[in-house]
Amino acid sequence: MAQDPDREEEQQSEDVLLTSHALDMVTLWNSDAGTVTAEMEADNIRGVLESNGIPVMVVGASQYPNLGFEVKVPRGKLKEAEELLAQAEAAGPDAATEAEAESEK
Repeated sequence: MAQDPDREEEQQSEDVLLTSHALDMVTLWNSDAGTVTAEMEADNIRGVLESNGIPVMVVGASQYPNLGFEVKVPRGKLKEAEELLAQAEAAGPDAATEAEAESEK
């Protein structure tokens, strides 16, 4: 019913579609065209960001590696994503190996 206050409260608690510029996807990382490791690096970046709750979109095709790859994130998460990548690069591969070993215990 239109005058049922309980039903109105239920409808208000449902997820709301956000239509904000903060959700626009912007490029965080762009590979050099033609590099052999570009796809692997893009996948590594995607893994780091997704494991920290940041939505990621990888743009590129394995069939055409000479066109390169891009990693895109929502504009509102760009600074957080940049910080996470900087931390991951500073920690290096030894930290990744150590974290993986800890997760397997």
